[in-house]
Parts: sequence; C-alpha cells; structure tokens
Amino acid sequence: MNRIQKFFTKIKGLLVHRFFQVLLFIILGLFAYGLMFSNVKPEKVEVELFKPSEQTIRSTKTVEDTYKTEQEKEEISKQVADVYSLKKEYAKNKVDLISSIFDSAIEVNKETDPNKEHDDDGKENKKGTIKTDAQKVSILKEKLTDEVNKNIEESVFLALVQADEDELKIAKDSTITAVNNVMSSRIAASDVENAKKKVVEELGYMSINSDMKKASNSLARTAIIQNVFFDKDKTEEQRRKAVESVEPIRILQGQIIVEENQLVDRDVYRQLELAGFLNTESTIYPYIGLLLFIFLTFAAFYYFFYFSISKKDNKYNQLLIFSLVFILSMATMKTVSILADLKNSNLEYIFPGAMAAMLIKILLNDKLAVAMIILLGSYGTIIFNGDTPGNLDFSMGLYIIFGGLTAIIILSRPNFKSKVLVAGLLLSLINMAFVFSLIFIMDGHYTSMEYLYYAVAAIGSGVGSAVLTMGLLPFFEAGFGILSSIKLIELSNPNHPLLRKILIEAPGTYHHSVMVANLAESACEAIGSNGLLARVGSYYHDIGKTKRPHFFIENQMNVENPHDRLQPETSRDIIIAHAVDGGEMLRSHKFPKEIVDIAEQHHGTTLLKFFYHKAKKQDDATLESAYRYPGPRAKMKEVAVIGIADSVEAAVRSMQHPTPEKIEELVSFIIQDRIQDGQFDECDITMRELSIVKHSLCESLNGIFHSRIEYPEADKLGQKVKE
Repeated sequence: MNRIQKFFTKIKGLLVHRFFQVLLFIILGLFAYGLMFSNVKPEKVEVELFKPSEQTIRSTKTVEDTYKTEQEKEEISKQVADVYSLKKEYAKNKVDLISSIFDSAIEVNKETDPNKEHDDDGKENKKGTIKTDAQKVSILKEKLTDEVNKNIEESVFLALVQADEDELKIAKDSTITAVNNVMSSRIAASDVENAKKKVVEELGYMSINSDMKKASNSLARTAIIQNVFFDKDKTEEQRRKAVESVEPIRILQGQIIVEENQLVDRDVYRQLELAGFLNTESTIYPYIGLLLFIFLTFAAFYYFFYFSISKKDNKYNQLLIFSLVFILSMATMKTVSILADLKNSNLEYIFPGAMAAMLIKILLNDKLAVAMIILLGSYGTIIFNGDTPGNLDFSMGLYIIFGGLTAIIILSRPNFKSKVLVAGLLLSLINMAFVFSLIFIMDGHYTSMEYLYYAVAAIGSGVGSAVLTMGLLPFFEAGFGILSSIKLIELSNPNHPLLRKILIEAPGTYHHSVMVANLAESACEAIGSNGLLARVGSYYHDIGKTKRPHFFIENQMNVENPHDRLQPETSRDIIIAHAVDGGEMLRSHKFPKEIVDIAEQHHGTTLLKFFYHKAKKQDDATLESAYRYPGPRAKMKEVAVIGIADSVEAAVRSMQHPTPEKIEELVSFIIQDRIQDGQFDECDITMRELSIVKHSLCESLNGIFHSRIEYPEADKLGQKVKE
C-alpha cells in the first residue's frame, strides 16, 4: 500500500467517529465561505452631489422610486377631465311645466266662453260672467304659481287667453315637442343661448297666428335651461381609478443609475440613496445569508451521507472522495472567476464544471454526481457574480448545472466511460449550443468576435473537463484503491500480460473464461450489478490454473488425464490451489482488490465432489471438509454470479446433447445446490435476483448451444475426407 493510500486510510479511520464527520463538513463549509466571502461583500460607492461619477453604477436590487411614482400619479390625475352629468329629469320637468301652462289657458278659455252652457263634464256654466282679457289673464295667473308667473311676459298671457282652444292645442303640442327635443341634448351653461335659438327655429313652422307663435317661442325659450352639471363624485372616482392604474416606478436590478463621468444631479443622487449606495452603515445581512445558505446545503449532504449509505467503508470512502473533488472544483472555480475579473471578460464560461460530475460519476455513482453538480452550480451563481447586479448570476449557475448533467448522461451511455475525451468533445458542442441559447434569450447584441470567444470558451470547458478527469482519475484510483470503469476496461485488453499468459499457456482455460465472462456479464446486468466488473473478473478468475494448466480438463487435448494416476488427496490439492494461486498472482501484479476477491471466492467453500467420492471409496473415513475449497464465500453479487456461471458453463459443455430443458434443469440444480450449501449466506443477493440470474443464464446458453441441422452432404464430404 503506497503512502497516499496509507494517508487516506488514516483519515477514514478518524471518520468512524461522528465528531470527525461533523468536523469535516464544518471545514468544507468554512472553505466554501472563505471563497465566496468577497463575492457577497457589499460594494462601496463614493459619489458627491453635482460632481461627475468616477464609475458606472448599476442597481444591485429592484426598489420602488416613490418620488417619481407620486409625480406620475399627480400628472395622471391632472390629465383626467372633469365629469359632467346630464340631468334627464330637467327635460321632463320643463315639458310638464309647458303642458300645465297650456292646459291652464285652455281651462280659462272654457270657463269664460259666454256661448258655452255646460262644461265638458256636463255641469252648468254661468254665461258671460267674465269677458275682458284682463280678467282672463288674472284667472290664468291664479292657476299658476308666482314663480312661473314671474318668468312669463304679460304678452304671453294675453296671447294665451285670446287664442281659441284649437290654436292652444296646436301650440302646446309643438312647443312640448320642440322643448323635449332640445332639452334631451346636453346643454352646458355656455350652450343655453344656442339651445334657445334652436327651439325657436323648430317652432317656426307652426300654422298659428303670429301672437300665439310669439307666445310659444317665449314659453319655449323660458323652458330651455342648462341640463349638464359638474359631477364631483364621478370626477373623483375617475381620478382615483387613473391613479390606481399607475404602475409603481422602479429602479430595476441591473439598471444603470449613473454612468462613468456623468454628473450626479439631485435626481441621480436620490436614486443612489434609494438603491442603498449612500448608506454609510455597514450591513452584515449578506454574510449571514451566505452562512445560512452554506449551512443548509451541507446539512442536507450530511444527512444524505449519514443515513443513505449503509456500508461504512464505502460511506467514508465516498465522503472523502466527494470532499476532495468539491475542494478541487471550488478552488478552480474561484481561480477562473478572479482571472475573469482581472481581464474584465466572460472568461467564466471556460470553467470545467463538468469535471466534478465526471469524476464522481466514474468513481462513485450517479446520485452523488448529480448532487455535486447542483451544489457547484448553486455556489457558482455567487462566485461568478462579477459585474452581475446583485450577488447571484443565475445564467452561470444554469450553465454549470446543465453541463454537469449533460456529462453524466453522456457517460451513462454504453462504452462511453472508457471514452472520456470523446465525451468531452460531445459535451463541448452541447455547451456551445447552451451558451448561445442563453445569449439569444437575453437578447444580447454581440460582435462576431464575441460570439467566437463564447464558442471557444464553451469548447474549452468541455475538453478541459475531460482532460482534467483523465489526469486526476489515476490519483484517485491509487489513493483510494478504487476500481473505476476505465481501469476495468484497461484490464480487459487482450494484450494484457496475464491474459496473454492464459491464452498461451492454458488456451482451454482462456476459452472457458471468455464464455464465463459472457454469461456472468449478462446475468449481472440483468440484476443491476456491475456487468463490466463481472466480465473482467471472469477473465482472470482462473489465472491460477496457469501454474499447472494440464491438470485441468479444458486444457487436456489428446493427452492422458494426469489425475488418473494421482491419489485423490494430491488431485484435490492441485485443483484447490488454483484459487489461492490466482489470488497471489493477481496481488503480485497489483490488481484491484475486487478482481483478487473474484479469483479467491468464486468457488467459495464448495465441495470437490468427484475427488471426494473417489477418496470415499478408498477410505470411508474421509471427511467432507477436507475436500472443500478454503473460501472465503462470495461477498459480492458479482462473485456469486461468476461462481454460478463458472459451474454452469463447465457442466453444460460436458453434456452430449444439451437441450433447453436439460440446460434449465442443470442451471436450477446448480443454483439450488449452492443455496443449500450456504454459499450465498455472506452475500446480499436475493432469491428474486437468483431467479433472474437463472433466466439470463438459460437464455445465453440456449443461444450458444442451440441445436443444428445435420446436412447429409456434410456427412458424405466427411466420409470422402476419411477415405
């Protein structure tokens, strides 16, 4: 074990205690707080009234400009015209008044007519009691009110009492109609005289004598009055609605309050004061907010690590790897942001944010990779705030999260884990498309060179993430003894010295290992285990047979079986030794622990039945335990599946005419035998998963050992060859 592994082993030993777990999260939180402290520090602005500003100042928040809002409300209120209401009842009242005057005149004429003996209702009437016009006028005035009499000229009364009943009726109808028509229109105070002229014009077509016409004109003119008046309540209501419709005038976040070298007048000074730039008192709220934000995020991650990961060794390993990748990513992020501020450019888009997602995806799992990229994206909104108004740059946060999630999805595709650089190139194209989408959404106006700069930055981010991932992976693998997918693919190379050793020295074992690898990989993937680990482990599971290859049946081609001449005990020792020898060989070549475990555990503590029964025939006192593999039993699902596939492949290969029914029966027997023998007692594989493994093995074996049609021509050809 190298020094790095020893160092991290000591740290993992400390993390067994809850105190050191909490301490690690506190250290990570303080580290993040230290990096982001300067990004939330309130900006101090030095400006003086009626002097040019030394810098361009943008509002860091959205705030209402109450002064301008009130000004706008007053202006809108003044623009609302006064409301005048039409009094429709005035027209009816005047029509009724004119009608009453004419009706009263008609009554007077009837009462004073000397030729009429009876009234219209049949009552007797005195004849000739009143005859003079003056007396008629007096009677008519008595029928009317003093106010009405005061507004009517004497000549009108005289014309009314002198006219006969027909003339009065014609004049009445005409006058009422004219008054009603004119009074139905809106008549303001300034329009009264014009309205009176209009009513006289309408009466000009009456067919009555001139005196009666004059009287009608006079009465009509008297009836025409102003009927439109100022409505205070409605006017105030309209103004209130207009004022309420005024949207508050705001100083928006990011809005330029004053540009460099612009004079700071009273209005600009007031806006700066509203935006909080002139507040000389230091505030601690941004620092408290940052501390609370970091506490919430790390509290959530602590809960996840403490309660969601059951295996302690795995938990502490993952915690350390997660912490190191986080520290490395945050340091890189801060460095890029400082360089971007110094060069006053959008250099932040070159930040290789997907590196963290790739590392965690390859070294740990998808869930932690997603959690890491969300954490970095949220912190990136603060670290990359730069010239962004306020303390949060959400577009940069989206860029980091989108790039990281894209990298996780790309690496989830088959065969992409071994092609990190190819994944980085694909990520570069997607990053570039995403950057342009952000630019277009924000409707920014950029030059061709600026667009090119953004494209280069996005490509640099993707490629940089891949290159850094490839460069850092060996250090993590060496430091933590992690078996990554890339390492497994390297070990699966047929040119690997040990694989070539098997191929050359034990070709039958090599073929057997390849067959077991195909079976085990399919079965492991069917139950959600690591199929790649199963395949590579199968390649090396019988590496120990290369010490004595000819003592194993698959390598005995046209030679005598040496076990026929050996005692059962000797044969037992040779066969059992291949598991132990394999483990030692793999350790000597610095193979990962998982591959070594597969070589040592794939037989578990199973019984060498053939040699046991052979020995039992020679000595009935032979103990069964003496003919069992030393173990240990399978600890991982992959080892359990490889052990089943190993036995199944050898057994099916020895069958004369394998059929689907025979294969299924054999696979079921081997699995049940191992269950009853307790070979899975130390492994967390379930009965349901074993059923899936059985189904997968049967499908694969049926594809390999499918029945073939015998062609007579082939038989004849074979006979000729023999001849």
